[in-house]
Amino acid sequence: MKKKLKISSLALAGLMILAACGRSDVTAQSSDFWEKFVYGFALVIRWLSVGGSTGVGIILFTVLIRTVLLPVFQMQANSSRKMQEVQPQIKALQEKYPGKDLESRTKISEETQRIFKEAGVNQYATLIPMAIQLPVLMALYQALTRVAFLRMGHFFWLTIAEPDPYYILPILAALFTFVSMWLSNKGLPEKSGALNFMTYVMPIVIFFFALNVASGVGLYWAVSYAYQVCQTLLLSNPFKMIAEREAKLAAEKEQELKKKRALKKARKKKK
Repeated sequence: MKKKLKISSLALAGLMILAACGRSDVTAQSSDFWEKFVYGFALVIRWLSVGGSTGVGIILFTVLIRTVLLPVFQMQANSSRKMQEVQPQIKALQEKYPGKDLESRTKISEETQRIFKEAGVNQYATLIPMAIQLPVLMALYQALTRVAFLRMGHFFWLTIAEPDPYYILPILAALFTFVSMWLSNKGLPEKSGALNFMTYVMPIVIFFFALNVASGVGLYWAVSYAYQVCQTLLLSNPFKMIAEREAKLAAEKEQELKKKRALKKARKKKK
């Protein structure tokens, strides 16, 4: 989980650096491949801008992107949950092979891969959504700051190409990031310290990120994580998972009690 936190933080830092590259206007006549991609982004947002509202266009664009990529994000959520569920087995392996020698490390690696395979864990599933979102965020940022018809867009108190002066979007983006991560971790049978750390640190990273970028990007981020909250509640409801787990434990205990009663009854008959 520490590795995941580091990757996510580096991705955000990299985004801010890359987003700053390229200052000239992007138009329909731009010949560069990336600029054509950025302009295509801008056209889609303008087409979705009901009533000429760029903010509405960004919201609808975000919902569209998240819906199209729903299977990918759900795969990520499922893989993350399964990875946490097998952590007790991984810990048992580490206790079984405590040595630092090559043989012990090889054994742990082989057994870990076997456990992941049996549990259906895809170690790279968490990286796929990030790899997709990075160019989306880059293109969105540059579309808002380099395409004239989007750069002048407004939405309520926001000038779309400038940071939110009242910090409302950064707060919402951080809040929805926290709720999304908290819900995703809520249903896990065991939570590591690194996972809890990430739940609280990532919203702070997102907050400071959203403070310094175009408010349209902050709007995309807030809506994206609000969508993630709804997705989690509908498709991977942690409260339902906890209830099912407790019901299963209760059933197992009841079964154990029945066996004990039956054994006790059989002993009395023998007497």
